[in-house]
Amino acid sequence: MSELKIIARHSATVLVGQLAVISFGIADTLIAGRYSPQALAVLSLASSIYISIYVALNGLMQALLPVWAELHGAGRQEALGRSVRQALYIAAAAVLVGMACLWFPDPWLSSTQVPVELWPDVRAYLRILALALVPSLLFRMYSTLNQSLGLPRLVTWLQAGALLVKVPLSYVLTFGIAGSPALGIVGCAWATLVVNALMLVTGVWLLRSRDIYQNYQLWRRPEAPDWPVIRRFLRLGIPAGLSIMVEVTSFTLMALFIARLGAVALASHQIATSMAALLYMVPLSLGIASSARTGYWLGAGQARKARDAAGLGIGLAIGMALFNAGLLYFGRETLAKAFSTDPQVVQAASLWLAWVALYHLADSVQAVCAFLLRCYRITLMPLLVYTALLWGAGLYGGLRLAHHGIDFLGWPMRPQVDTFWMTSTAALALVSVIFVVRVWQATQASLPPASAA
Repeated sequence: MSELKIIARHSATVLVGQLAVISFGIADTLIAGRYSPQALAVLSLASSIYISIYVALNGLMQALLPVWAELHGAGRQEALGRSVRQALYIAAAAVLVGMACLWFPDPWLSSTQVPVELWPDVRAYLRILALALVPSLLFRMYSTLNQSLGLPRLVTWLQAGALLVKVPLSYVLTFGIAGSPALGIVGCAWATLVVNALMLVTGVWLLRSRDIYQNYQLWRRPEAPDWPVIRRFLRLGIPAGLSIMVEVTSFTLMALFIARLGAVALASHQIATSMAALLYMVPLSLGIASSARTGYWLGAGQARKARDAAGLGIGLAIGMALFNAGLLYFGRETLAKAFSTDPQVVQAASLWLAWVALYHLADSVQAVCAFLLRCYRITLMPLLVYTALLWGAGLYGGLRLAHHGIDFLGWPMRPQVDTFWMTSTAALALVSVIFVVRVWQATQASLPPASAA
């Protein structure tokens, strides 16, 4: 099978699973929008805080993908199993940090001036998700292991099956049915906890029972912490996790700042971010697939094939981004009406979705490149670039424009939500250019002298 087909098949399989996971959030948005405008606002705020924390910890675990892919490519099966057991210590620490942050969200709420009347519901929602973080991060380890081995289908089946449980359970717990109490928006959080626990239990059962895992001897007694190995993991994982946190929070934190502009602005922005997150699953899947193949070939000592896999990943990302952005732009009004019945929210969301289409074009390229850079152990540079451009130019620039406005070349720019999307799109475009250049440099530097000539 050609490298293109392998990457396309791997990414398509991952995409199905990722779409199922992101559909959890989209379903919750639809349910909250029909429950009440306040429920949708609470979900927007709580989701922004949760995602800001979760993606950093998720990125910490996901950064192990190229490490395990290289061990797989080198045929070091027992070493891979030992590496997985050592990663459990990192997962345990990540769970403790994440739960503490989610259980005490007040600093986030006060620093961003979220209306005080929303605090109790946001706090209740996040404390349930703090419990859900335990099975969620452990399942992420299982998912990363499968992706590094080129076996994403088991994860995809679990994620797709979980969607069939999540959607009706969220609806029943939120609205109540057949005499059961209506829990409101926290019902969606309880459904998330149940589904994450079910996926983890099933994943553990598969690790114990499937023959494909036996050669890795995963179920040996865990060794004592190997601090040199853990430090190597952390040198790769911490910058990668922080990079993903900066990348994602550059638009999730918009919700906390947009909360000051009113309920309509916040609700319409939640619709826009839901679609941005949905579209992001395509380059995310391509990044996972292409980095798994790139890491595999680097472990096998085939630098040229690693370079080709990286190039295919970027090319596929550009093509898919053009297609998906076009679909979103021309279908934005229909999508807005599917999310809300409020005319003001629909009108505002239609405008923000046009910006999301442009945002996605820039987001796709940089997302795949970020995964590829980790294969070459380049993690600090992306963190610095993200911080300067996405937080600095994108988020802070949007904040200044949204709340103060400017008079640029005689064109008065008034405070509005789309200033966030304008500055963030411009910042992402510049990030994409920088990352593409750096990936090309890394792949060329990895080639032996005779091949580079």
